[in-house]
Amino acid sequence: MSGKIGGIGARITMRIERIEISRHSLTLDPPFAAAWDSRPRRDFIADIVQVFADDGSVGIGSGDSMAGIDDYLDHFIGGDPRDIDRHFKVLDNIAFHVGRPWPLDIALWDLLGKIEGKPVYRLLGGTEGRIRTYASLGVLRTEADLAAQARRLAEAGFPAIKIRFQRPDVTDDLAALAAVRMAVGPDVQLMVDCNQGWRMPWDTQPPWTYDKARSVARELEKLGVYWMEEPLHRGDYAGMASLRSATTLMIAGGEMTRELHELRTLVERRCLDVLQPDCVLTGGITGLHRVGLYAKHNGVVFTPHTWGNGIGLMANLHLVAGLGGTPFVEFPYDPPDWTPERRDFPLALPLYPDAHGYVAVPDAPGLGLELNEELLDRTRIG
Repeated sequence: MSGKIGGIGARITMRIERIEISRHSLTLDPPFAAAWDSRPRRDFIADIVQVFADDGSVGIGSGDSMAGIDDYLDHFIGGDPRDIDRHFKVLDNIAFHVGRPWPLDIALWDLLGKIEGKPVYRLLGGTEGRIRTYASLGVLRTEADLAAQARRLAEAGFPAIKIRFQRPDVTDDLAALAAVRMAVGPDVQLMVDCNQGWRMPWDTQPPWTYDKARSVARELEKLGVYWMEEPLHRGDYAGMASLRSATTLMIAGGEMTRELHELRTLVERRCLDVLQPDCVLTGGITGLHRVGLYAKHNGVVFTPHTWGNGIGLMANLHLVAGLGGTPFVEFPYDPPDWTPERRDFPLALPLYPDAHGYVAVPDAPGLGLELNEELLDRTRIG
């Protein structure tokens, strides 16, 4: 991908004047009991990065914690904000040494779009800004409550719903899934997130064995599940490839995979039918655009993980719209526990799909987002 995307020939000299990173915490009352976390979440943290160009343009990004990146910001100050490739290479190096600095790549793309006067997805070659979503649930509910929630979401227009398998006994998970299928009927696609690919730091449960994953897959087949997500540990390449061959289900994963080469390996070794990295966690828009093209070339569906705030969700929507051909994109939504107002608190307007489950990617320059400056001032910490 050329560093001169959107530019032609000789260009006006520009430079990055400064980069500001702020941390914000929204109190969650009542707490959010995420299915994958044994500790109820009492606050929602957002690190927001803003890149200021000397022409007055500002790009914004957000995602995972950017702890440790302050020591490296001088490698970007004074550089041309349009030199995306160069900045990506530096960020890739930083990611090896520090963690997940990719919200800075998101901010640089937002800035580039504003400089060029184009939405990010069009800079990536996209032509269609209307993306179909699936409702991604986050809470473990009783069979009756889960079935009622799924029915409400289907009536609201969502064409697909993802539920979580994280109960102590997988037979209870299967019973909950059966109740959902009965509630929504055969026309709504159902996905199941087994959450076996990774654990929270304090969670020492072992992942499923291959035999258990295969046994669960057989039950999911009977209920017409669209895909089975993260049924095995993220590094069990042989197990994923074998399971993929042993079931008619699509196997999905890769949401927390750290390195771009690992994502390519998942594709090369035929581990997955659906690849789900998140551009605010791995590779940024720059790196995942390349991975997405590679996945599509090899017949693998590319549809990102988006469980963060609305800035990251919108960045992933632009990425998908730039690539094209994605059947569904994750829309984290499990009211009243997880709502767009909670998820998107950094934004002036929360993101909602339309009555048919589609989200419109803005045609405004950059990501097309506006920050909720008043709420960000009130939630600033550190």
